[in-house]
Amino acid sequence: MRVSEDVKGIQTEQVTEWFRAHAPAVEPPLTFDLIAGGHSNLTYKVTDQDGRRWVLRRPPLGQVLATAHDMGREHRIISALAPTDVPVAPTVGLCTDEAVNGAPFYVMDFVDGLVIRAAEVGEQLTPEQRRAAGESLVDTMARIHAVDVDAVGLGDLGRKEDYLARQLKRWYGQWNSSKTRELPAVDEVHDHLVAHLPPQHGATIVHGDYRLDNCLVSPEGDVVAVLDWEICTLGDPLADLGLLMVYWADPEDDASGLLSPATALPGFPNRQELVDRYAAASGRDVSNLPVYVAFGYWKLACIVEGVYARYLGGSMGTSDPAQFEVFKSQVEHYAESARRHLELA
Repeated sequence: MRVSEDVKGIQTEQVTEWFRAHAPAVEPPLTFDLIAGGHSNLTYKVTDQDGRRWVLRRPPLGQVLATAHDMGREHRIISALAPTDVPVAPTVGLCTDEAVNGAPFYVMDFVDGLVIRAAEVGEQLTPEQRRAAGESLVDTMARIHAVDVDAVGLGDLGRKEDYLARQLKRWYGQWNSSKTRELPAVDEVHDHLVAHLPPQHGATIVHGDYRLDNCLVSPEGDVVAVLDWEICTLGDPLADLGLLMVYWADPEDDASGLLSPATALPGFPNRQELVDRYAAASGRDVSNLPVYVAFGYWKLACIVEGVYARYLGGSMGTSDPAQFEVFKSQVEHYAESARRHLELA
């Protein structure tokens, strides 16, 4: 049997043997193509000689937050959701033996679909299909939040109470351990949120990074799989809706600080339409949503500052600030946006 050469993050021979034992009808040799890398979990497309495809997920080569890269946890969540009406990729198996690939990994079936991250991908859809994609995105989120966590075996995935308080403590700790400068807006928003926490809207699955480009969308505009469950936990569902508002760009927005400008294309629903649709689908009171939007911006400021600090420290092979000034300006944009939504600015 010919074995293809190793790619970074994959020990081809051992992983191929794992596939032979766990993936039905696999026909080696296998090829591994990196789909997504960086500070998140690494994602590879795996193809056998018959053209059958899978997806393999493993932690990043240089781990940052170990708890965010728990392969067993992510595999467990997707497996638990498989029988529900939440669209996820079918799982094939989990490998916790680090002798196989140097780190745990799991494998799921490959699902065809579009990842609508850039405008040129969104332009492959008609305006009607874009509207369908936005509506499907919200309807799918409402279904995630409607899952009975105890019934599917996820009731112990995390603490159910005090979600925002715990998140504020976690990310403020990250901010203070990685900040490269004083940024009063981050401290002001943190202190205001701690002092004015809204009552929690029940305890549901919280995806933690729910946005259009973390889903696979069919050409017709239906969400066919929700991806990237690595920071999923239990808590306040409005945190997902608030973060979706952060990532969603309306046509009149300044796109310079936004992460999903594709949604400004004609046809996509605007933010208010998404909020109204979620409220109708979930039956939840969304009157406190600006607090959750502010929290979403604030959390992103803390996360991106950590990325910026690692770049400054040379972890990416260079410490030239000019090469990653965009991260610094993004942090400032997110912090000021959080202040604005709390009307502190």
